Amino acid sequence: MADHGKTTAKLPKEFVWGYATASYQIEGSSDQGGRGPSIWDTFSKIPGKISDGSNGDVATDSYRLWKEDVALLKSYGVKAYRFSLSWSRIIPQGGKNDKINQEGLDHYRSLLEELIKEGIVPFVTLYHWDLPQELHDRYGGWLNKEEIVEDFVNYAKICFAAFGDIVKHWITFNEPWCISILGYGNGIFAPGHVSNTEPWIVSHNVILAHAYAVKAYRDGFKAIQHGVIGITLDAHWLIPYDDSPENVEAAKRGLDFKLGRYADPIYEGHYPARVKAILKDRLPAFSPDEIAVVKDSSDFFGLNTYTTQLVQNKGDDEFNGLVTTGSTRPDGTQLGCQSDMPWLQTYGPGFRSLLSYLWERYKKPIYVTENGFPVKNENDLPVEDAVRDVHRQGYYQDYTKALLQAVTKDGADVRGYFAWNNFEWYAVRHGFYF
Repeated sequence: MADHGKTTAKLPKEFVWGYATASYQIEGSSDQGGRGPSIWDTFSKIPGKISDGSNGDVATDSYRLWKEDVALLKSYGVKAYRFSLSWSRIIPQGGKNDKINQEGLDHYRSLLEELIKEGIVPFVTLYHWDLPQELHDRYGGWLNKEEIVEDFVNYAKICFAAFGDIVKHWITFNEPWCISILGYGNGIFAPGHVSNTEPWIVSHNVILAHAYAVKAYRDGFKAIQHGVIGITLDAHWLIPYDDSPENVEAAKRGLDFKLGRYADPIYEGHYPARVKAILKDRLPAFSPDEIAVVKDSSDFFGLNTYTTQLVQNKGDDEFNGLVTTGSTRPDGTQLGCQSDMPWLQTYGPGFRSLLSYLWERYKKPIYVTENGFPVKNENDLPVEDAVRDVHRQGYYQDYTKALLQAVTKDGADVRGYFAWNNFEWYAVRHGFYF
């Protein structure tokens, strides 16, 4: 074949592809193997909290079927698997003076060894929203800085010691925005608090717990285990509704409230000015000693992202930075294909813009730790129609193309991509396997 001088854009050979899950959303066996209850066990059984009344007692039964799950991952040809550990499966009551559950440690050790045997790199998340219920009852959980930071660091160190010889990629927290805003602001996630002060306290304490856990890893484990550790933040890419100055500013402010409120302290050492201007004294302050630990406390940028939204400078929702988001352009057209969630539409160019922005802003290697698309009304489709899956295929085609462009054209250092694959809190399907 003649060489016409064309080259094919490619990702680096060390780039990792995989799937991502969370312990409460797949494991089931919530009262088996010595596991204690988490706040999600309690919350999901309150009538009306989960839209179809389901809970994680069984989920996808992965605690029992983990070998089959690894075999499925192997059949897909993936290079990596991101999953979370259940804190209450390892320390059922959660605290530094509470008993460690060896059966829980043994379970995760078996899973990790099977992944390694099959050539699948584990990316381990320490906390994906499932706080041991006992810690919430004992002292208020994430609202109690001194207690929760110490208990989380103790839990993290147990995990580093038990698994760090074969785990080289650690994620401390999944989506602190969801932990704080959805759990302690509008109450739609566990533990279901409604407040305009608690979310900022919880966010602050999660950042500190993350930073001190990273310090513990770097001080006591990294030199021997040679791994990396970071945090996963969630964000949509935000586009001004139009080119008016107030909407351009609103897009920046919305991104600061969603993403910068965590990324700026962790990577730059301070809260965003736009956030401080609105929250004032409701936003806790870091001491000089704390900020010395918080700043640069992530080896990479873990990113969960699904969609792009149009932003207007209106509304009274402080949780989003006093902005309103949507998907309808001024001319009435939509950004992209609508999913089964009202806030999620297909828009690949926004994914590329977000990746490039994060690389230019924070200069840390990026792992896309979640991305995915629940097809609209998929639960109502006959199986033969659901498995054709053209809308989900289109989403992944658009988003992987955008990722390739961000790397090869914009120079973003993106090192991995994980598709989301779970029992969902919203009773929608996110998975690849029907």
